[in-house]
Amino acid sequence: MNIADYNKCVDQYADFVYRFLMKSLRNEAVVKDLVQDSFEKLWRAHEELDAQKAKPYLFRCAYNAMIDYIRQDRRTSDLEQSVNIPQHSFNQYTGIQEILQQAMQLMKPEQRSVILLRDLQGYQYQEIADITGLSLAQVKVYIFRGRVFLKQYLEKAGIHSHSDLEELV
Repeated sequence: MNIADYNKCVDQYADFVYRFLMKSLRNEAVVKDLVQDSFEKLWRAHEELDAQKAKPYLFRCAYNAMIDYIRQDRRTSDLEQSVNIPQHSFNQYTGIQEILQQAMQLMKPEQRSVILLRDLQGYQYQEIADITGLSLAQVKVYIFRGRVFLKQYLEKAGIHSHSDLEELV
């Protein structure tokens, strides 16, 4: 991969990596640092890396950086504070998007990441496996379990019909 290929990657994928990390972490300063770190790792490997494999490599770096950050954050903060999400009263309607965001925050980081890569970014299962370092079977299981969890959470919140979900789109 040459310098022009690297610059092309920055132009093409910086926003995608940023949005991917932001959906999971919701901390702009941390996300900007992780995006920069991911591109730094891509630059360090640019001589050995084929330009066609830059995108999966970049997303794998971002994913690994996110997981490392989450693990480090959990070690340095009280576990209850980092996992404690205010109880949502499903009797008070606050919007489907908010309920969905709460459900996503309750998921394990790995599960949330594969759901976001598949359903938000549109990656294929094998691409997600390449990015995350998980096996293809693990990716499929995480996506299936994540979707089941989301469905159950939304049903518990009283969102049952297709027309209710149209608000999400």
